[in-house]
Amino acid sequence: MVFSLFAVCVISAFAFWATRQPGADARGALSAPPRAGAQLEMLSTGITTAVNVTPSPDAQWLIRAAAQTGIPARALRAYVAAAATANDSTPMCGIGWNTVAAVGSVESAHGTYGGGSLNTAGKASGPLVGPSLNGTGFAAIADTDAGALDGDARWDHAVGPMQFIPSTWQLVGRDGNGDGTADPFNIDDAALSAATYLCADGRDLSTALGWADAIYSYNQSGPYIRQVRDQATAYAAKTGTSQ
Repeated sequence: MVFSLFAVCVISAFAFWATRQPGADARGALSAPPRAGAQLEMLSTGITTAVNVTPSPDAQWLIRAAAQTGIPARALRAYVAAAATANDSTPMCGIGWNTVAAVGSVESAHGTYGGGSLNTAGKASGPLVGPSLNGTGFAAIADTDAGALDGDARWDHAVGPMQFIPSTWQLVGRDGNGDGTADPFNIDDAALSAATYLCADGRDLSTALGWADAIYSYNQSGPYIRQVRDQATAYAAKTGTSQ
């Protein structure tokens, strides 16, 4: 599962692991946010995508969209690539980069929480390790990775810019930058893993229920769904929607 660490206090009760009750969340109550458009980098052949080539946004588009949204360019590049890759793998998903970016914004301010930043390789400078999930104010989740990711061999912590629980990372962690390693602290890997996770189970994120169900699977909280939707909608408004 995924654990939201850096959401505003209205969702800091963390309804993660909550029992899914009818009417207990915002699924289906709101329309899906518009899907933001992006201009992908053209390859030398003039084709925007190819087999085994990670989609990347056009450099000029990236500079402009980063300025429009306030998203660090390094993070935005990862979000666009993650959404494009996920849609190539699961065409019915229809996930927008703005949805991936909205999750990244809520979870860690795009890897900048606590004054951190992303280096050119996409690695977060800060540890981005959430609080101990020891049952005191949070769900109780015993260690699942011998402390390999979070440094705690007793309790789990959410980690990285997209805040994955170690046990979930073991299941859905993806190598987004082609270096042969799936690293939850790398924005390319974390963003692709998040997009893949959101697209799982045949979800169609162009529909209200499909989109909300995807976000609910990330954090079982109605306010969380609304916050991510508002942020995703704002990103689309600032950069334009896809056709």
